[in-house]
Amino acid sequence: MKFEDYHISAEIKKSLAKLDFKKPTDIQYKAIPPILKGEDVLAIAQTGTGKTAAFVIPILHLLNEQKKNRKRPGIKCVVMAPTHELAIQINGVFQEIGKFSRIKTLALFGGTDQAPQIEKLSAGIDVLVATPGRLFDLRSQGHIDLHAVEILVLDEADHMLDLGFIKDIEDLIRYLPRKRQTLFFSATLNEKIKKLAYSLVHNAIRIQVSPKDPVSKNILHSLLFVEMDDKRFFLERIIGENADKKMIVFVRTKVRAERVMAAMQRVNIKTVTIHSGKDHQERAAVMKKFRAGEEMILIATDVSARGIDLPDVDLVINYDLPDVAENYVHRIGRTGRGMSKGQALSFCSTEEKGMLTEIENYMGKTIEVIELGRELYQETLDFTKNENNTTWRDIQKELDMAEAELKKKRKKKK
Repeated sequence: MKFEDYHISAEIKKSLAKLDFKKPTDIQYKAIPPILKGEDVLAIAQTGTGKTAAFVIPILHLLNEQKKNRKRPGIKCVVMAPTHELAIQINGVFQEIGKFSRIKTLALFGGTDQAPQIEKLSAGIDVLVATPGRLFDLRSQGHIDLHAVEILVLDEADHMLDLGFIKDIEDLIRYLPRKRQTLFFSATLNEKIKKLAYSLVHNAIRIQVSPKDPVSKNILHSLLFVEMDDKRFFLERIIGENADKKMIVFVRTKVRAERVMAAMQRVNIKTVTIHSGKDHQERAAVMKKFRAGEEMILIATDVSARGIDLPDVDLVINYDLPDVAENYVHRIGRTGRGMSKGQALSFCSTEEKGMLTEIENYMGKTIEVIELGRELYQETLDFTKNENNTTWRDIQKELDMAEAELKKKRKKKK
């Protein structure tokens, strides 16, 4: 079945044709019909399956047809997203597919001046794509009225729970009409997610799109066993030998992100970071430059792994293995998008081997290990230089000499 065969607005079909959307993906094929019928949907699908369009297309049709009939004004749809970047991206999909429709949308998020957002809300919008914090701020100030909402979408619901937004979601429900359509999209469905999902949906159509191998066939992913203190040397060498490649380097925390960037700066490698410690303007500027190719190496925490479409990423490096096994799939899914080929390389230290086992169990397969051998491992350490052109081996010799001198002094004191 092609999109032109669906009973959706001509305006929506026109946008889809211009965007070269011809046939629906699996999740779109399964989700669009029940959403068009007004049914609740509980969908389990990985990032990269086309799930955003799976709810955007039918929502735009429903609201556009309503608007033609001059139904009462007000926010008709609220989409909750866990991060600024995802909210902006979802809003962008609404605007692209709804380009020829009458639907007005707004992305609402914190970390930026609220005045322009309030002005747009006052002018009237149909779809509000929001992160929880700013949504509740403006609602409490009286700038957001939710009494006319007919559709609620929770996107990347499992990630929202990981970030601690469950109370915000539960609070939001209190301000929405009981009679509404609820669409719940998540990459996983554990007991915690299931409990929340079934408290929100009513007689929902359950859809699950889970490929046998969660990693795209377009991605060649492998593993290096590298000790924690040596990771920066291996990263330097990989960057140095792939100077023309666009890369994302994933680390566990925002502190680690800044430390890795500082380590690369000491060897004259330019990188940028993105994490929750940066405000919206900083994050938006970094993403804009990285997307445009003005910056080639992005050091990121998992805030950038879920749902974000970053084009033309040649290589993903897991500097740290993720704390949550499924995030491995989300991370490496930033490369090998569409028809493009991609590569992913993970560093695994001795203390991360337990996490590696969890990741491989989650995927149901092992990750190919690149065997280095002692000589090649040592060669990488020797290859790397600090800001004074001193090799790692020279530094180690100095540390050994200092330690030996310290031991001598302690013996004399005894």
